[in-house]
Amino acid sequence: MGENASILTDILEIEGFEIAPEFTYPLFFLLLFVYSTLLFSNICVLTLIIKEKSLHQPMYFLFCNLSVNDLIGNTVLLPQLMAHVLSTKRFLTYNQCLLQAFHSHTFGSASHMILVIMAIDRYVAICHPLRYSTIMTNRTVISLSATAWGVSILLVSVLIGLTVRLPRCRSLIQNAFCDNASLFKLSCEDVSINNLYGLFFTVLCFTCSIGGITATYIRIALICWMKKNKELNSKALQTCTSHLVLYLIMLWSGSLTIILHRFPNYPDLRKIAYILFHVVPANLNPIIYGLQTKSLRDTITHRLRRKTVISI
Repeated sequence: MGENASILTDILEIEGFEIAPEFTYPLFFLLLFVYSTLLFSNICVLTLIIKEKSLHQPMYFLFCNLSVNDLIGNTVLLPQLMAHVLSTKRFLTYNQCLLQAFHSHTFGSASHMILVIMAIDRYVAICHPLRYSTIMTNRTVISLSATAWGVSILLVSVLIGLTVRLPRCRSLIQNAFCDNASLFKLSCEDVSINNLYGLFFTVLCFTCSIGGITATYIRIALICWMKKNKELNSKALQTCTSHLVLYLIMLWSGSLTIILHRFPNYPDLRKIAYILFHVVPANLNPIIYGLQTKSLRDTITHRLRRKTVISI
């Protein structure tokens, strides 16, 4: 078959990782452990926030957004990845691949936007504490969250839509999972539009998140410096450091994935970076945002003590 001939088959093969037989099961159980812990921790945080009326506040609604996003993004990726680790035949349909790519890119985009909203929430709480309840109402947070999800879904829909229009002349996904770049590389047609929109999508997402978070942190730093209040500075440091560390981890792993797509000589490094982009923040979010937030931490401690008393 000539390279420009269109492939009509709906079955795609995933390249996956080249794994030595002795590492197959250790890698599988490592991924299973990572997936199980992020499921457990994020579902626990979600359940606790939903059940406890005292936690029905704007900040905790944002935690819910983050947990839901982490659960969807990793559930689309990890179970299939674990199955492919154990199997020598790694196949899936084109529609399954599109669905995985769509959810994966939505996960990335929504992560950036939700973290920006959380940065704004922290700015209002630290710099305008007396006006916090009137500015960050439940309705405001729901509107901001809906906007974040809506914009993410719209941008990713266009991204994937531009790829769907392309005829395919290959059936091998040169990756361990499906993403947009791997999908449009199946075509032998001109993919300039895909590359241009992909660049626009990436620049827009990164500019909004980096710009939004930088602006809020500069304002917080200026307020703390001007007021020279030890209590305010301590609160800002505790709240902002964890948020910034998590954001930088997500930004670094996401940027590394995008950069390595331009360097085909490092395929395994690109795959690992992409997986880290999904699993590291998803495992750290409940710890950093859950256990470092006093109200949520106190609620968890109270429930654990109550269960201990009941069992005794």
